[in-house]
Amino acid sequence: MSLLQVREVTRSFGGLIAVDRVSFDVHDGQIKAIIGPNGAGKSTLFNLLTCFDRPDSGSVLFEGRELFGERPDRVVRMGVARSFQNTQLFEEMTAHENVILGTHARSGSSFTPAALRLPSARKRDDLASQEADRLLRLVGLESWRGSLAADMPHGLRRLLEIARALATSPRLVLLDEPAAGLNTQETTALGEVLYRIRDHGATLVIVEHDMGLVMEVSDEIVVLDRGCKIAEGPPRLIQKDPAVIRAYLGEEDADEL
Repeated sequence: MSLLQVREVTRSFGGLIAVDRVSFDVHDGQIKAIIGPNGAGKSTLFNLLTCFDRPDSGSVLFEGRELFGERPDRVVRMGVARSFQNTQLFEEMTAHENVILGTHARSGSSFTPAALRLPSARKRDDLASQEADRLLRLVGLESWRGSLAADMPHGLRRLLEIARALATSPRLVLLDEPAAGLNTQETTALGEVLYRIRDHGATLVIVEHDMGLVMEVSDEIVVLDRGCKIAEGPPRLIQKDPAVIRAYLGEEDADEL
């Protein structure tokens, strides 16, 4: 069975259909990309998959359980994490502290044991600190452990947000434009991080404009255009798909290829 099953998902805003009966599967251990021109419905679909928005119709099953109707925090505890197109870090906290916060998001731990410094809270804090260090190493930020998020370069902030998402121990990680604003060297490093995350047991879905990164790391790609899925398959087929070429280049330019 697929880890994530998206079936006939539709979302409209007034008279505009942003996502139109989109269906696809994500299998355990995959890196799956969602691409499309500006306005294709990618961000709306991402918000639907993580319950930051509600669909007009359709279904999304994660490990066989319906996600629609759940609160975003409940979706995190079910094992689905996400990053955002614009980094949302706690600027005056260190990289290590930002990742530790992610562990609390998954556990939903009570404030009282921590406030009273009970042994259970101290043990949990120690484990959270160790896990934060492991994740900082995973994304290559161990040397920035004590740095304030506000002082970190843009590319490293992207990696820190990914580490914080991983701190919730997700089975499925959705990354919204992880390469936005990165230079070539930073994008190459990001690709290596995505492979390491997959190799450590997480499944990835990424919305991304950087076609070089998408073609390099993706097992499969879903292509959206004006809210509709127009293609799905491995990168080598997507690159040659006439509908995809037309969506990105337009009819006249596509006919000249």
